[in-house]
Order: sequence, then structure tokens, then C-alpha cells
Amino acid sequence: MSRIARAETPLTSLASSSRLMLAVIGAASLAACAQSPVGRQKADLAATSRQAAIERPHRVAAFHPHPVSRARVPDEPADAKPTALRGVASFYSDTETASGEKFDKDEMTAAHPTLPFGTRLRVTDVSSGRFVTVRVNDRGPFVRGRVVDISPSAAEALGMLDKGVANVRLDVVQ
Repeated sequence: MSRIARAETPLTSLASSSRLMLAVIGAASLAACAQSPVGRQKADLAATSRQAAIERPHRVAAFHPHPVSRARVPDEPADAKPTALRGVASFYSDTETASGEKFDKDEMTAAHPTLPFGTRLRVTDVSSGRFVTVRVNDRGPFVRGRVVDISPSAAEALGMLDKGVANVRLDVVQ
């Protein structure tokens, strides 16, 4: 019987020493968690006054690195014309316009994303100084960076048929 007791003793001491080792590892990992930056921040916030906590920069701003600012536009009279717009113009051909008219490549027409149908625009090629007056009867352009699409006849009058695009200035005429 003493022989059996001796055989169990090394196994028992191995099991108890492994339990002891696990307990030490667990305690060490909990101690490491207490030293993490999150744990320190919570402890710092609890220890400081309310005023000090308010003066700290908050971390939500990291999600929005550039604050959104809205410029205040002064109120304009109802009869004021919009200021000139500069950008890239191209020409297009279509079968039907957004206004319901049939597209005619020989008319001086244009597509603009926001101006009302029937608005007359003066389109000036800034490099050559040539200009043409067109009527908005369609929506577009749908290519990023472009401000207006004009009909082929208006593009020919501006001298941009070969280039396909031109830097232009838009002025509302009527």
C-alpha cells in the first residue's frame, strides 16, 4: 500500500505544481491588463477633476480629421444672375433630351446638371476667347470634372471638335 501511495505522490505533485503555474500565469496576465493604456486612461479620468477631463482632446475627432465647415453665402436678390463657372466642356450627341425634345445636332443646345431648361448660357473657350450662346435642354454631363456638354454645332463654333474637350467659362445670359 505504501508503494501505491508513493506512485501517486509524483503525479499529485505534478498536478498541483501545474495548477500553481497556471495560477501564476493568470495573475501575471491580469496584472498586464491593468497596465494597458485603456486601463490607465480610465484610472486617469477617474482621478482627475471634471474640468481636466473636459479640457482633454477627445478621440472622436480622429474619425473626422477635417472639420466640416459651411461657408455662409450672403442672400442674393431674386433677379441676380449666378456668378461665372469655369470647368471642362465636352460635346455630345443623343436621340432624346431630358426635357423631352428630340435632339438636333444643328441647334445650339447644352446639357447642364442643375440649371433650368430654357436657360441661355454663354460658353467661352478661355484659351481662344471664342464664345457661343446655347440653350439648356438636357441634363448632364455625367463625366466627373465636366461642367457642361454642348451640341456638336456649338462645339464646332467654339473650335473644339478636334480636341473633344475645352476649358470654358459659363455665364448665364437669360
